[in-house]
Amino acid sequence: MGIHMSSRKKIGIIGAGSWGSALALLLCSNGHEVTMWSKIEEEIQMLRREGEHKEKLPGVKLSESILFTSNLKEASIEKDVLVLAVPSLYTRTTARLLKECIGKGQIVVNVAKGIEEQTLMTLSEVIGEELPMANVAVLSGPSHAEEVGRGIPTTCVMGARDRKTAEFLQTIFMSPVFRVYISPDRIGIELGGALKNVIALAAGIADGLGYGDNTKAALMTRGLAEMTRLGEKMGGKDVTFYGLSGIGDLIVTCASMHSRNRRAGILIGQGFSLDQAMEKVNMVVEGVYAVKAAVKLAEKYKVDMPIIYQVHQVLFHGKNAKEAVHELMLRDKKLEHGDLPWK
Repeated sequence: MGIHMSSRKKIGIIGAGSWGSALALLLCSNGHEVTMWSKIEEEIQMLRREGEHKEKLPGVKLSESILFTSNLKEASIEKDVLVLAVPSLYTRTTARLLKECIGKGQIVVNVAKGIEEQTLMTLSEVIGEELPMANVAVLSGPSHAEEVGRGIPTTCVMGARDRKTAEFLQTIFMSPVFRVYISPDRIGIELGGALKNVIALAAGIADGLGYGDNTKAALMTRGLAEMTRLGEKMGGKDVTFYGLSGIGDLIVTCASMHSRNRRAGILIGQGFSLDQAMEKVNMVVEGVYAVKAAVKLAEKYKVDMPIIYQVHQVLFHGKNAKEAVHELMLRDKKLEHGDLPWK
């Protein structure tokens, strides 16, 4: 499907979790024809019966005009836009399933946040590899599904490879409660969205240890520096990390109890194991997977990322969380900004 500018669009939401549900409601409220897919037939039956996702987005009633289906062709063929809203772990396998359903120029908007651990590819690169005929865009920013679903004012950024696609999608998603900016920097947007989840785990661990606002502010600020260093090495722009998909998403993910990454971090800081924390959160904790890729990327691009390295040590090498914070505090003395001249 190409770009057609009439106002009402046919949109397929691929993935029926909390974010997919919130975006389905938003796009339906914007006047579009929305079909929502899950491969789990029981989930589709529950959505039809209840009109809300009782487990993942409780209290948010979905419009009766949304069509729920477990038939991928029904959700994707002849759609103006496909929104890929599955967890990052399933992005490649789901994109592969879509291969039989889409044509040249099909717009696919990825809304998951992650990096593929095996290949170190961003999710738009993964989708592009599986669906070379598609026009892949990304939506990111400080946007908890729980708040978007309730119509709380939210602002995001849409990244696309050309301005025409970005403006087309901006028009589709914009509403009085959902403001969309556009950007050509897909790599920066995606790295910001993935890496901030790791910093949110660190912030949660600090909360779980009983540390205060000073500690969290330090982790967020220095975490942003780490994200930006790696992002620039990989071709992203520093201004992207100072925007919605960088510092904006970092603030909301480190500060909110809606954040599954922060919640998992709090539990780990309190002494629970990684497996216990993930079980208690009961949703995909994206930062747990992103940190493995982040450490590999730091090594590949020779970027110093001490916070991300310490999170990896705590999660996967049994390091004591309090000791990890102690090591961060006692690192070699540094300049905050090494390129600022002295008089």
